[in-house]
Amino acid sequence: MKLLRSIYNSWRRNAFRTLITDDYRSWKGFELQVASWHIAKQLKTDKPHVAVLLPTSGMFPASMTAIWSQGKTVVPLNYLLSPDEITYIIEDSGVDTVIAVTPMIEMIGGLPEGVETLLLDKMSFKGMPPVRSSVKSDEEMLAALLYTSGTSGKPKGVMLTAGNLHSNVEQCKQWAEFSKKDIFLGLLPQFHSFGFTVNTLVPCAMGARAVYTARFNPRKVLELLRTHKATALLAIPSMFNALLNAKSATASDFESIRFAVSGGEGLPDAVYLGCKEKLQLEINEGYGLTETSPVSNWCRPAEHRRGSVGMPIVDVHERIVGEDGADLPANEDGEIRISGPNIMRGYYKLPEETKNAFDDQGYFRTGDMGHLDDDGFLHITGRIKEMLIIGGENVFPREIEEVLTNHPDVLAAGVVGRQDDSRGEVAVAFVELKEGAEFDEMALRSWCRESIATFKVPKTITLLQELPRNPTGKIVRRALAELVQKDITQ
Repeated sequence: MKLLRSIYNSWRRNAFRTLITDDYRSWKGFELQVASWHIAKQLKTDKPHVAVLLPTSGMFPASMTAIWSQGKTVVPLNYLLSPDEITYIIEDSGVDTVIAVTPMIEMIGGLPEGVETLLLDKMSFKGMPPVRSSVKSDEEMLAALLYTSGTSGKPKGVMLTAGNLHSNVEQCKQWAEFSKKDIFLGLLPQFHSFGFTVNTLVPCAMGARAVYTARFNPRKVLELLRTHKATALLAIPSMFNALLNAKSATASDFESIRFAVSGGEGLPDAVYLGCKEKLQLEINEGYGLTETSPVSNWCRPAEHRRGSVGMPIVDVHERIVGEDGADLPANEDGEIRISGPNIMRGYYKLPEETKNAFDDQGYFRTGDMGHLDDDGFLHITGRIKEMLIIGGENVFPREIEEVLTNHPDVLAAGVVGRQDDSRGEVAVAFVELKEGAEFDEMALRSWCRESIATFKVPKTITLLQELPRNPTGKIVRRALAELVQKDITQ
């Protein structure tokens, strides 16, 4: 397994250099290596998969490499899920051992009966235990089983091979010109595909430093930036927005950043421009899915193209496909389909869904709409399943949300559809306001009319104290649709 060898070699080459700093301690290379060996020695399970329930920290890569060294698959657990959801993932993946710390077990209310826990806070990492590594140089080995939150139904286990992950690590390093001189500020949880690959595997594999915090807090993040002078800041729009609105944030806090990337969803103009003007921080956008390991597109550090998520990274190929399955020319919207060495093997125990996820040319069907411009840069329009059809016209929620979030009083917005007798469907919006702002539905609808066609203007705009978000801060439109079903906007 090339990736495991890269990480272990990196830790050995940087044995006495601090590689990771988290909320609990700092880790030198040899400390990570020794911790990995100790954890591997304690793994007694005969099952092929081992789950990890840990806060974002140095304990995660130590556990992950321990699992790989024994030829097993890591299953990161999202500790923000409900007990029933965690139980489902444990049962579906077939794990009988969870590597964890006591506070995390207590936080989720315990684990299902019969599941063993390996508690790292109860272990001693002293000494050098002899550990036999059973891992072979097999790039087809199933390295990770990452469960998607899913837009409907149960979470699906995305099977990522050692080759998938190693390819994406190398792609990211080359495309973003990362080196061991970089200092990553890891804000996304490591159970999330972006936090897993970009904020954990990439720095570990090349000996770069990583600074982690388990809970996103703007004030804490600013302190970490001032103390550690991070060079790479990879986050989601809501995090950048929170940093922009932090009262103590100044441009000097971000002067060490050479590469700031936003992903997960579209970056609103107000956030992009605010960060550029107030913080002197130029944010690039990227794109990818759990199924793509996850990065498929990035604007490079010196490539600032507003509104685009960048060109496909090295060895990734993309098609924009129409409803008839034919390739579309530049600047025409269609489904984004992707191929490359970073594309998943498939969905765990779901052969039919795996088959349907790929077209007859072997390209992964993303379910996202977008287009490539004349220079080959990708622009995202929205999710196919979330597209509204208003009076026969295709409308994407993202366009309306962008207009609403550009309003000076609006912190965040979410848009979904509602059935309508005359138009077939209409847009309804939900907003979360900035502190001290007053809600005025008519004023917000008037604001929308200035920027978008009348038929796209939300029929209703409802104020929520907090919009529903997933663990990484992304607005969950499915939850908003459920509110519509309950007729709260009537």
